[in-house]
Amino acid sequence: FPSTATVIILLVVMAAATRRLVRMSTTSAEQQRRVVVLGGGIQGASAAYHLGKKGAKVTLVELESVGSAASGKAGGFLAKDWGSGPTAKMHTESFRMHQELAKELGLQTFREIETLSVASGRPSGKAKRMRSWLDGDVAKASVLDTVPNTAQVTPLEITSALAGAAVDKYGAEIVYGRALGVQSSAPASPSSSAAKEVSGVRVQVAGNEVKVLPCDDLLIAMGVWSTLCAPWFDLPENAWPITGIKSTHVIWKERKEVQEEPAALFCGQEANGTHLEIYPRSNGDLYACGIGGSDYVEDRARLAVGGDCEAPSKVAADLRRVEAANASAGKLASILKPPPDHVGACIRPCPPDALPFMGRIAGHANAYISAGHNCWGILWGPVSGLLMAELMLEGRAKTVDIRAFSPDRFLPRASRGGKGRKMGDVDVGEQW
Repeated sequence: FPSTATVIILLVVMAAATRRLVRMSTTSAEQQRRVVVLGGGIQGASAAYHLGKKGAKVTLVELESVGSAASGKAGGFLAKDWGSGPTAKMHTESFRMHQELAKELGLQTFREIETLSVASGRPSGKAKRMRSWLDGDVAKASVLDTVPNTAQVTPLEITSALAGAAVDKYGAEIVYGRALGVQSSAPASPSSSAAKEVSGVRVQVAGNEVKVLPCDDLLIAMGVWSTLCAPWFDLPENAWPITGIKSTHVIWKERKEVQEEPAALFCGQEANGTHLEIYPRSNGDLYACGIGGSDYVEDRARLAVGGDCEAPSKVAADLRRVEAANASAGKLASILKPPPDHVGACIRPCPPDALPFMGRIAGHANAYISAGHNCWGILWGPVSGLLMAELMLEGRAKTVDIRAFSPDRFLPRASRGGKGRKMGDVDVGEQW
C-alpha cells in the first residue's frame, strides 16, 4: 500500500490538475476565458483572431492604431523554406497559413512571386530578359527562389484583416491606450513556489483615465516595446533583451511594369552602404529596405515615455539614407531613378539569438509573451498567433515545438522557477 505521504502528494497533484482543467475550460459563455492581448501588430492581431476562434473573449489593447508599427510598415516578404533548426517549421506552417488566410479573409495583396538575386555593374542583358523593367546596369541576375515558395503580402492589410475578423467574427474588443502594468495575486506564503496570477491590466485611455481590464490570461505582444514589461512580473529589466533595429524604407508608387512582371529582388551590397531588398506589391508599388544606416535602439529609455521612440508615430526616418537608396535602385531600373514617393521607418525587434520570445512568463501561471520575431515577423505572424492560442487555452503549443523560444532563456537561473522533480506541472520535492 502507498504511504500516507505518497497519498497526500497524489491528492495535491490531482487537485492541481483539476483546478487547471477548470481554469482552462471554455465550454460555456459563463466560463468564456477573458484574455487581454497587449499590442495591435500582427502578433497581437493573429493571437486575438486565433484565441477568439477557440472561444476566448479577447480585449486587444493598442496604443495608436492597428498595424501602426512594423506590422504596418514592413516589406511583407514571405519565404516557405528559408528557416533552419527551430524556425524551419515556423516558416513552412506559417507560409501555408498565409495562403489559407488570404482566401479566408479575402486579402487583395497576397500573391506568390519569384525571387531574384541581382547586383549592379556592367550590363549583361540577362536581367532585362528576366524582367523587362530591370533595364539598368545589372551585371548579375539569377533566380533565388521560385513560385510557389516565395510570396508577398502588404503587412497592413493582413494585420488589419486579422484584427477585424477577431472583432467581427469572434466578438473581440479593441481598447486604445497605453498599458501601464498588471495586477497580480501573491503566492499564499513568501516561501511558496506557487506561481502568481494576473487578474487585471492597468491601461491609460483617453483623457488620462486609468482603467483596469480584468483578465483570466494576458499576452504581451508589443514588439520591441515588450522589453519594457519585464519588471511588471518581478523580473530583471533585461529579462527579454530585444534590440530595436530602427530602419528607413522607401516606396515608389504604382509602377505598372512591376504589377505585370513582379519579382522580389535581393541586391548586392553597394559602396554607399545599401544592401537593398526590393518587394513588389500587387498595386504596382515597389517597397525597398536595406538602405543602410540602421539605428540600434538598445537603451530602454528611448522606448519609454519621453523617449524618441516612445510610440510608433515617433519613429523617424533617416532622410540622409534616402539619396543612397535612390542611387542604388536607380542603377538597376529606370523606373526607380525618380525620387521615391514615400519615406517611412519602423523598428524591427531582434533578440540576441534572433529567435522570438514565445511562452509563459516565469513566475506567473497565466501571463505569456510573443515578441521579438525579427525580420520574419510578418511571415511568422499567423502561426505565432495560433501557437499562443494553443498554449494559453489548451496547455500546449501543438503545431510547432516552441521550446527553443522560451522567454526564460536569458534569465539568471534563480529567476527561472523550480528546476526540481515535477509531476506534470506540479513541483514535487525540493526545488532549486
